[in-house]
Amino acid sequence: MANLESSNLEFSATEIMTVAASRLLQDGTVCFVGIGLPSTAANLARLTHAPDVVLIYESGPIGAKPTVLPLSIGDGDLSLTADTVVSTPEIFRYWLQGGRIDVGFLGAAQIDRFANINTTVIGPYDNPKVRLPGAGGAPEIAAQAKEVFIVLKQNKKAFVEKLPFITSAGFLDGGDAREKAGITGGGPTAVITDLGILTPDPVTRELTLTSIHPGVTVEQVREATGWDVKISPDLKVTEIPDADALAALRDLQARTAKAHGQSTSSEG
Repeated sequence: MANLESSNLEFSATEIMTVAASRLLQDGTVCFVGIGLPSTAANLARLTHAPDVVLIYESGPIGAKPTVLPLSIGDGDLSLTADTVVSTPEIFRYWLQGGRIDVGFLGAAQIDRFANINTTVIGPYDNPKVRLPGAGGAPEIAAQAKEVFIVLKQNKKAFVEKLPFITSAGFLDGGDAREKAGITGGGPTAVITDLGILTPDPVTRELTLTSIHPGVTVEQVREATGWDVKISPDLKVTEIPDADALAALRDLQARTAKAHGQSTSSEG
């Protein structure tokens, strides 16, 4: 997507998605972080408005403050910069299952209208077109964190009518299905994309577009969604990224690219 521009400040669709996602994290929040876009947004929050956010990764670091974005949960910088490091079983048993995780921050390959996540296969499970990275700790995070943020780019391949496989539960079939299934966590409260922000209807739990990014039209959102997406009657326009957040994000990405010997780009 081309750069968006407002108030003489240019930013890409990926940048506004990342900044919008980071803004949802409040200072002092205990956040279980996934690798990729979730990690970028969570670390941006730490570097800007939420310096005391506690970032936890699946491999055991608690209070990680990486100088560059990790390539995986096994990245040594996570442990070197953490307040402490514990075993993976302790992360899940004491922190997650013990109700000590405020926010689970996850990515997805595919999502449906009830915020169920697929990161397992594209196509039939026994004969898939694509085999994806798999579950990792995402099913447990999605099930037991007090709330869940999901961040991914929006298109019809990612936002599908029916998932070929549910890796991590959102609201299952909607309504009170999650509670009836005995899933204890609060479930997804926001899905942040490069087009806008969707939140679950309080009754049906179906994702509803509640905020649209500047320069994006409702028709674009409809065309990028594999179902007839609901639009809030009180649809808001997402606040544009401020200069400080953009500078911090670009600096973080540039340092990461240099550290890993990669080229950097904020286009998307």
